Amino acid sequence: MTSDAPFEIFLIAPPGLETPLCQEARAAGFANPRQVPGGVAFEGTWQDVYRANLYLRGATRVLARIGSFRAFHLAQLDKRARKFPWGEVLRPDVPVRVEVVTNRKSKIYHAGAATQRIETAITEELGAPIAGEGDQAEPVTVKVRIDDNTCIFSVDTSGEGLHKRGHKVAVGKAPMRETLAALMLRACGYDGQEPVLDPMCGSGTFVIEAAEIARGLAPGRGRPFAFERLANFDADVWQALKAQLPAPRHSELRHHGSDRNAGAVEMATQNAERAGVSDLCRFGHAAMSDLERPEGPTGLVIVNPPYGARIGNKKQLYAVYGALGEVLKTRFSGWRVGLVTSDTQLARATGLPFLPLGAPIAHGGLKVRLFRTDPLP
Repeated sequence: MTSDAPFEIFLIAPPGLETPLCQEARAAGFANPRQVPGGVAFEGTWQDVYRANLYLRGATRVLARIGSFRAFHLAQLDKRARKFPWGEVLRPDVPVRVEVVTNRKSKIYHAGAATQRIETAITEELGAPIAGEGDQAEPVTVKVRIDDNTCIFSVDTSGEGLHKRGHKVAVGKAPMRETLAALMLRACGYDGQEPVLDPMCGSGTFVIEAAEIARGLAPGRGRPFAFERLANFDADVWQALKAQLPAPRHSELRHHGSDRNAGAVEMATQNAERAGVSDLCRFGHAAMSDLERPEGPTGLVIVNPPYGARIGNKKQLYAVYGALGEVLKTRFSGWRVGLVTSDTQLARATGLPFLPLGAPIAHGGLKVRLFRTDPLP
């Protein structure tokens, strides 16, 4: 694959948040992004792959489609996989992991058998080892989708999930992933021009993500990517892209997080320091009843309270949600609210005037929803 020939790039989204990811891709200048189940697709070049990994806050991973062919049985898959131009993208010295998804619409419906054929083709034709336990080198993952007898090959250009920004070491129970937080902030209309407050901040994800957006920091600025281990990696293009990163913006805004758990507050403070936004974040140890409206402009309160599904007793949570709603209604006039929960009854216990609900969102094995309000009266 040449560096300037366009091909399909697929951005994986947390299910239920394809719309804000499509909005983000369009705002970042990617050509004609289109929303599809599970993510966002657009045509681009390898430079766009680099840029998507570096700049997009909401994508879970960035996949590059490297080719496809028809196959109606395993022998045909084996023969055509051996002729596939693996060496244009994969290196013989980097371990490869193959992941196959198929369905009953295809004559090849046994994913394990298909995986074995493709692994053998890569090993025998290219010479690259198949990833195994205890590998010293980080593998590159080839993802194969067999649909209606067409085998579609993509390479995962991200490596570790893009929620791993490279600065969040400390996490608590049921942590919110950075990619999920970024898309929920966008879904609440946040664009870096207002303060954000999280009264149950945990390890600080919402607050730190908001501060990074306000400062204009690229989420991928401090971590490596799988595309750096591909045969067609252009180090000069990558270095030029990183050299063009905009200088951090000055911001007068302060973003606030509090938690009744002193350990969580300490974690959040450390994470903000590692992210380079500690001067924009204020974390404090406080109970919900002690929550005070910060001085300055109105903004967004966003909170991911316990749901009862995993942490704590659900019956006790009705009082927690009720107290949260009362504090917000009495002290946060003019602020908008975003609340994440898997339980509509708990959300209603706040008494807040929520807008119509969007799609369910997959989070940690649960289906949650983002409950949003307009500015509170």
